Amino acid sequence: MQWQAQWIDSLVWIARTYLFVVIGFALVATLLARSTGWGRQFWRLAGPYFAPRRDWRPLAGVALILLLAVAGVRMNVLFSYWYNGFYDALQAVDANGFWFFMRLFALLAVVHVVRLLVNYYVTQAFDIRWRTWMNERLTDDWLAGSAYYRERFLAEPTDNPDQRIQVDIGSFVTTTRGLAIGTTDAVTSLVTFTIILWGLSGPLTIGGTEIPRAMVFLVYLYVIVASVIAFRLGRPLIRLNFMNEKLAADFRYALIRLREYAENIAFYRGEAVEKRTLKQRFDAFIANIWALVFRSLKFDGFNFVVSQTAVVFPFLLQAQRFLSGQIKLGDVMQTSQAFGQVQDALSFFRLSYDNFAQYRAVLNRLTGFTDANQQARALPGIAIETDSAALQIAGLDVQRPDGMALLRGLELQMAPGQALLVQGASGSGKTTLLRALAGLWPHASGTVRAPLGPDALFLPQRPYLPLGTLRAALAYPDTGADDAALRAALREAQLGHLEARLDEEADWSGVLSGGEQQRLAFARILLKRPRIVFLDEASSAMDEGLEHAMYALLRRSLPEAIVVSVGHRRTLHAFHTHRLHLEGDTRWQLAPLAG
Repeated sequence: MQWQAQWIDSLVWIARTYLFVVIGFALVATLLARSTGWGRQFWRLAGPYFAPRRDWRPLAGVALILLLAVAGVRMNVLFSYWYNGFYDALQAVDANGFWFFMRLFALLAVVHVVRLLVNYYVTQAFDIRWRTWMNERLTDDWLAGSAYYRERFLAEPTDNPDQRIQVDIGSFVTTTRGLAIGTTDAVTSLVTFTIILWGLSGPLTIGGTEIPRAMVFLVYLYVIVASVIAFRLGRPLIRLNFMNEKLAADFRYALIRLREYAENIAFYRGEAVEKRTLKQRFDAFIANIWALVFRSLKFDGFNFVVSQTAVVFPFLLQAQRFLSGQIKLGDVMQTSQAFGQVQDALSFFRLSYDNFAQYRAVLNRLTGFTDANQQARALPGIAIETDSAALQIAGLDVQRPDGMALLRGLELQMAPGQALLVQGASGSGKTTLLRALAGLWPHASGTVRAPLGPDALFLPQRPYLPLGTLRAALAYPDTGADDAALRAALREAQLGHLEARLDEEADWSGVLSGGEQQRLAFARILLKRPRIVFLDEASSAMDEGLEHAMYALLRRSLPEAIVVSVGHRRTLHAFHTHRLHLEGDTRWQLAPLAG
């Protein structure tokens, strides 16, 4: 090799090879996306990200990473020839040659290190941007159309959507990039070093038959046979890795629920039951891990044997030619290095089978997640029509998920300023009726006209308090409100003692009592000032005096708002103009109240 001319030759080589790599990469990616199931899964998830009409930068990032990969292969080629020249200088006891190759190594090493650092930054930046986009897209998809809530009504609801967003997206991005660029690097290295190995390989006589360039044929035969065996050994890993993610998430979810309902469990003294539940889920997780361990022992053990045997293979094949003086020590060392590159390139697919198995599991989990979101949005429900003032219900039927009817033919109309109290025995469908009116319950039909969007507010029995400041919890779901309005709302809801803590960050659902949380929800009504308010036992944690004060505040502050309440206490009659009593067996009665 003429080292003085290698800078120009290397740039030409990189440009020419890069052109072939880009064309081949695009063709193979298109073919896989159209002809394989997992390729179509990938394109469903990531295709919009790489659409040039949306943004040209993702494709530019891929192009740059491919260029750095091709440059890396060229660096390996240069190091291969450096080995040849360096060991020849050692064999010839050539001092000048030795120091020349030392200086050359220093220069090559600097270029190689710079390329590695640039490659690290580019790939990490690429992963971060892609992961950010994926996170936004799947989070939006999960929240759209209340899929995060409605998926519970599916025959097979999504398990652990939090893990699929937080863990699986990261694994999807990094593994996709790793497998794609690794395959490109392996194929490029395979072609390049096969050419080098072809020039170094000599004939070999087996059974009286001389095989020219035998080393090239033997390394291909060796690795292909090993890969076929490895694929058979590794096939069960796809299922085992999928189950490993699922069972781990199930165990983690059980731990989260234990923490979330710690007080309830403590009151019931339910530690023994919870321990059994945790043990059952953990045992299932561990059993799957043992299955993974035993399968990996077979798979990895075979790969270790194949890799270690390949270390001495080129020396055995070249020993006779070196000892007879046909080749120099540098040729032997370059042969070993080139053989290793070819063997590594061919073995990439065998060694990456475990990663690919995990990748298939991630693809299944993410596409299953998006499918469930789509199915949840497609569930039937009441199409609520916008009415800026009145609440009108016509022909409303409500069923349980098993098809049993809860309510049939409900007809009512509420004008601004009127209030409806919904009562009935437990299980008669009071809360379900409110869910239907909110458009969340899929097992309902009929016509509903009501104020929508910012003009409507639903208060559940257990208010939701987001993590963060008390200010954010009070203004929820809005992002903020006037400071004076926030303080005034707290005072009117008899929470004036919290004014000084508006900017304090805490888990407020654990700090405030049940009654304080419900009063905070009433304070939200004062801030939002909706045209219609739905309250599902929203004062159940208050005593009758506080409940009376909160309803009086509501009716005084929003005299024109429509109020629909679910409650059991007769003291609520005074704040409502009508009473809807659900009698069970689909029957109902609507009557005025002297409120």
